[in-house]
Amino acid sequence: MRVAMIGTGYVGLVSGACFADFGHHVTCVDKDAQKIERLERGEIPIFEPGLDDIVARNRAAGRLDFAVDLTQAVREADAVFIAVGTPSRRGDGHADLSYVYAAAREIAEAAEGYTVVVTKSTVPVGTGDEVERVIRETRPDADISVVSNPEFLREGAAIEDFKRPDRIVVGTDEPRAREVMTQLYRPLALNSLPLLFTGRRTSELIKYAGNAFLAVKITFINEIADLCEQVGANVQEVARGIGLDNRIGAKFLHAGPGYGGSCFPKDTLALTRTAQEAGTPLRIVETVVGVNDVRKLAMAKKVMNVLGGDVRGKTAAVLGLTFKPNTDDMRESPALSIIHALMDKGMKIRAYDPEGMEEAKKLLPAGVTYTSGAYEAAEGADCLVIVTEWDAFRALDFERLRKIMAQTVLVDLRNIYRPDEMQALGFTYESVGRGSDAAEGLAAPAVH
Repeated sequence: MRVAMIGTGYVGLVSGACFADFGHHVTCVDKDAQKIERLERGEIPIFEPGLDDIVARNRAAGRLDFAVDLTQAVREADAVFIAVGTPSRRGDGHADLSYVYAAAREIAEAAEGYTVVVTKSTVPVGTGDEVERVIRETRPDADISVVSNPEFLREGAAIEDFKRPDRIVVGTDEPRAREVMTQLYRPLALNSLPLLFTGRRTSELIKYAGNAFLAVKITFINEIADLCEQVGANVQEVARGIGLDNRIGAKFLHAGPGYGGSCFPKDTLALTRTAQEAGTPLRIVETVVGVNDVRKLAMAKKVMNVLGGDVRGKTAAVLGLTFKPNTDDMRESPALSIIHALMDKGMKIRAYDPEGMEEAKKLLPAGVTYTSGAYEAAEGADCLVIVTEWDAFRALDFERLRKIMAQTVLVDLRNIYRPDEMQALGFTYESVGRGSDAAEGLAAPAVH
């Protein structure tokens, strides 16, 4: 089949490359000419493990093309995917759908013959209805079906998620569109994967409801972590104890500095706005949004408290800037709020991330010192703060750190290390939700 993918951001590029790997012919379209030129040279604008190999393989096989103009790609396509950005709109938090509607108009003008227009972007309930209205208004004679097919890709594991999904949700009640979508995903049928056909509005809501529920789990365990610190309990053991209950499950029960990224923050906010306008406010999700914002600032206070409160002139070595490992995505990363808060109190920041520093430079204030590695960041630092759990930070040489740091203080916001290990090494160690740490009487900072 022939596929046109409108938008070469994270979702569009990963989806287009994977569809090509299934054997379909895919043309990825983007108005950013420089991005298309880079892609044609084999340069991948995002970091996603394995994506460069899939793009190169399918380019060589002639199954994956790139273009700035969508006309030919849409004209030849059986299915056209809209995979453009839907950022939070300034002022009210609603999803900005202007790019979606603009793409719909251009698709309507270029389409020939029966075409399935698939909304892959994350959009609020009812967007498919408006996309269809825009298309009918632009081309009343167009033979087009509008389908919802939300993505469920985790950054850092997107290719695995696309090729071995938990579910594929398709929102349509039109038999012709259903047949096209079945053919597109047929290469996955050997795995007997659940292809869930539902109404278009239901499909749109499934995406938002899923992300909101996961955000609730994250926020719940973070609040339990705060309680653990006060009563002397261990949040990791609490999470294991409740996660073994199959009704709850162990995933997304890792206490930390709060959620970030391209999905959860904007999707939870957009869902609350939609619900408020519908007269059915989602109080739980509204609370989750507020708690998560406060959570990030609380992590900065944790760093300040372990250093005695007055941190002006002191230096923090921040390891990990992206919102999660195995991506270069800095959107809504907890590191942004933490670093801003520490700098507001007069701290100096030395930072390192394996993939995210170029993006971080666009978002963090001037004055942050970016280093080439964890140990360079730790040189002369009063504390080491682990914000993102990259593998590179899971086996640090603490004997080396003792020699180069001004104070042996580790604030571990991802609970990578064990309190007893840090105590034996003479480090003051602060983690998240492990109240027994304080009870064990950890050593005071060693000043060199």
